[in-house]
Amino acid sequence: MADADAARDFTHANSPGPSVAEIHARDHPPVPAKLGDDSWRDFGTAPLAASRYTSPAFFALEKERMWPRVWQMAARDEEFPEPGDLVVYDNLGKSVILVRQADGGVKAFWNVCLHRGRKLRTEAGHANELQCPFHGFTWNNDGTLKQIPCRWDFAHLSDEAMTLPEVRAERWAGYWFVNWDGSAPPLNEYLAPLPEHFSHWGQERNFTAVWVGKVIRANWKVVAEAFMEAWHSITTHPQILPFTGDSNSRYAIWGDHVNLALTPFGVASPHLGDIEQAAIIDAFSGGAGRNNEEAAPLVLAPGQTARAALGARNREGFAALGYPEAAQASDAELLDAWTYNVFPNISPWGGYLSNISYRWRPWPDENATLMEVRVLAKAPADGPVPRAAEMVFLKEDEPWSSVTAWGRLGGVYDQDMANLPYVQEGLHSSANDRVELGHYQESRIRHFHATLDKYLAR
Repeated sequence: MADADAARDFTHANSPGPSVAEIHARDHPPVPAKLGDDSWRDFGTAPLAASRYTSPAFFALEKERMWPRVWQMAARDEEFPEPGDLVVYDNLGKSVILVRQADGGVKAFWNVCLHRGRKLRTEAGHANELQCPFHGFTWNNDGTLKQIPCRWDFAHLSDEAMTLPEVRAERWAGYWFVNWDGSAPPLNEYLAPLPEHFSHWGQERNFTAVWVGKVIRANWKVVAEAFMEAWHSITTHPQILPFTGDSNSRYAIWGDHVNLALTPFGVASPHLGDIEQAAIIDAFSGGAGRNNEEAAPLVLAPGQTARAALGARNREGFAALGYPEAAQASDAELLDAWTYNVFPNISPWGGYLSNISYRWRPWPDENATLMEVRVLAKAPADGPVPRAAEMVFLKEDEPWSSVTAWGRLGGVYDQDMANLPYVQEGLHSSANDRVELGHYQESRIRHFHATLDKYLAR
């Protein structure tokens, strides 16, 4: 890998103002070396076809050749913590049940009765057995056959033949992923270097404190790509520009499945030029959506930068919330937006702000997506991990800001989502079937489509 990385061309245009590397060089303590890897790859400047987002035929190819082969995030531990708890994951007409076993492990099965094909379960819950509501065929929670009513009429079926077919399922950091056809590499290999990076930030006792979903009238890729670059803030989120280095962001790419946008906070956007450090603090306190609104006003010491002051406050705050290792963490890990993307359908935030996770999937066709946002919290070290909050499923006319549990974040998501239906409408109206992307700032989108093309070519 090192030789391959050394051979890459890392040359690209840079925004005016300091780079992420220069910003991090001023931080104290320094960012761990493993987190400073600038693993960008050049995917060129060719346009994408607008029809990739609108064509039913292209969508059918994704359904046939891509979705069955990838690892899809299906659930989190705290959704089904006790033996007999189960969750249902549906996507593109396929349905999987994940069942917590008596030994604490998890088995995943196709959610299909082997008699007449009815779904065994339509929602999450708890069950001591898996019984079909149609005729009563029943399985044990480990997938072995328990009973067939009127067994005398099914002498031709052996118990072994009637074992529920399993779906491959693997776990990382509280997330459970499924792979429909079993051809994917091991999950840790697929996710690399995510497991190594996230080991710095203590994910194992996180749980879903807020969970919100909404159907967005746009292609699933349109929705995913809205979170793959930061510079849309210039017009979509102008309130965050005084404390967000949007076009200073660093973009990193690893393998086929993982990439990162690392956006520095506590510095002004290059679009604004030089502004007073106190103005950065004031804007952050008024519009971040992620700060403690009840905290005392932050006053800069003589010569202190806004970034250093905000980092110091977060260092104390995260230590108090049960992250003792945060006391020695870098400002970058405490402040910046480490927005990872795992192909195709999950985006977990890293750093000590790693309490946001996105998931998207077609709902049900090329023109609509179920977008889900989770806010994670860390369970106290001396108690059990709480169960996941139930998902709030917003209606089409309900804004994200109607959810009060996550403070100002809902208003930011309203800004993001307001663009997306009009992107989809515009793509359908494209006169030249071209989507023009930036060379560097939208290279994660190029990477995403390059990976998609590899699956479609198989």
